[in-house]
Amino acid sequence: MKEIIGKLDAKGARIAIVASRFNELITRGLLQGAIEGLQRFGVDTTDTPVVWVPGAHEIPVAAQRLAQSGQYDSIVCLGAVIRGTTTHFEYVAGNAAAGINQVSLETGIPVIFGLLTLETIEQGLERAGSKCGNKGFESIEAAIEMISLMHQLPKAHSGTPTSVGSGPLFSRSPTEG
Repeated sequence: MKEIIGKLDAKGARIAIVASRFNELITRGLLQGAIEGLQRFGVDTTDTPVVWVPGAHEIPVAAQRLAQSGQYDSIVCLGAVIRGTTTHFEYVAGNAAAGINQVSLETGIPVIFGLLTLETIEQGLERAGSKCGNKGFESIEAAIEMISLMHQLPKAHSGTPTSVGSGPLFSRSPTEG
């Protein structure tokens, strides 16, 4: 049996980030972790756009535009949704999660879910760089691993609804890296 496993090799990777301004205190911590991850794994951050959207609900449409551009190998989505006393949380978090997943499936570009769903602001701060590590950093790790994995998988047949492996990294031959 052959196992195919993504590697944390970011050579030539082009990653875009979509970040939610709502709950920005938490999102900024996630973004800082993501930037640290990009730098640690050797991604040139001068070419990494950070697209700020008003809230988590708007993340999928921005991620979709970036994924469809063909300029990026992965899109990392960052933000935080905190439960309140109404059902608004379920709608926003659920729709954002479904939208992010849909973009990834429709485009074949790994779109990473770095959106925290929380009960309290304190939980968010813990996951954005204090007690519980940084989920922004972990999202970059997931993006890099998925880029490597997608590069190893067979390309989609023409006529397939997704364009798996259509980003810049995938246009190279296997011997180019």
